[in-house]
Amino acid sequence: MERILGGSPLGVAIRLVVASIIVGVVLTALGLSPFELLDAVGRFATWVYELGFDSLDVVVQYFLLGAAVVIPVWLIYRLLKVASGGDKG
Repeated sequence: MERILGGSPLGVAIRLVVASIIVGVVLTALGLSPFELLDAVGRFATWVYELGFDSLDVVVQYFLLGAAVVIPVWLIYRLLKVASGGDKG
């Protein structure tokens, strides 16, 4: 379980709580609320639905663009973590 989560379940839970509080503070400073974010997700889903199946191409492009940033950053993070001996698994 620790290998999947990247640490002990309690430690991961505590880090996620702290990260959530920090992100919440930042989003509040930017003037965003959870309801606005949910509304934006809902509007995005409606937009995709209204565009029809052709919009799937747009969603795939968004995914690929995001993945081009997220995946390398995650991979570098994990490699640095393993190289520093910070990952036991």
